[in-house]
Amino acid sequence: MKKLSLVIPVYFEEECITQFLNEVRPVLESIGPSWEIVFIDDGSKDRTVEIIKEQALLENRIKLIEFSYNQGKQAAFSAGIKYASGDYFIYMDSDLQDPPNEIPRFIEEIDKGYDLVFGIRREKIDSLINKIYSKIFWTTLNKFTGMEIPTGLAVMRIFNRQFANKFLEYGEQNRFIEGIFMHIGMKRTEIEITQRERFAGKSKFNFRKKLQLAFDAIFDFSELPLKFAVRLGTILSLCGFLSLIIILFLKLFVVDFAAGWPSIISAIALSLGLQLFFIGVAAIYIGKIYKESKNRPLYSIKQFTNL
Repeated sequence: MKKLSLVIPVYFEEECITQFLNEVRPVLESIGPSWEIVFIDDGSKDRTVEIIKEQALLENRIKLIEFSYNQGKQAAFSAGIKYASGDYFIYMDSDLQDPPNEIPRFIEEIDKGYDLVFGIRREKIDSLINKIYSKIFWTTLNKFTGMEIPTGLAVMRIFNRQFANKFLEYGEQNRFIEGIFMHIGMKRTEIEITQRERFAGKSKFNFRKKLQLAFDAIFDFSELPLKFAVRLGTILSLCGFLSLIIILFLKLFVVDFAAGWPSIISAIALSLGLQLFFIGVAAIYIGKIYKESKNRPLYSIKQFTNL
């Protein structure tokens, strides 16, 4: 029997942890004795860590990695993969939106010889604005990066040890998990799962964090902003050149007129704004290069439990 590791990043999830364990442990026991649950706490200040430690005292297959401070879900997931010891890894959230009773289906599918099995939501249970955001985000990302990320992608997925080892070879600081998964390649498939309502509390992955993830994904896996800047600069340069020719023609052959200072100031403001925009785009890429060049650890761990 192959060992199964559940990798669960958590952040302020005290309302969900107990119910998550109540649902997931019977499923794991029905599969077999060879399993572990690796929680990675991303700097929670509520009772999340306390509850997990209480459970870990009763069951040594429940493990905990505590970050020193909040370092992001991407880093938390990476730490979980590094320290989990399974042959198969299931990545999921503790909010129970992706139900634990789907776990046997994932195992059955990956046993067919796949390296990675994505979960695809039959229907996204979320607010209208989040559905619209997700649609725009994934469509834009697929169009401009060519990664072909599946539509309706859920957090829940399973992959084998070989895939996990390949993932750990990616050492970049700016991490977009879905992008890395697609870049690894290997043999993958998808299964549909039925998403549920979040069990309790509110998602800590707010719109600001989603927007930051979108920017990270686009800047890390495409040259779209740079290409856009070059194309826009080319178009504006052509427009400026044509407008100059038109103004000279009108002044020499049609009507004599004097351009006022407001038009000059407007043109200067526009040109300065565009220059700053283009410099800003380049600066973001340079900043990311600078961050990578320092080669700092991806995360800082305060304590291990049962590891």
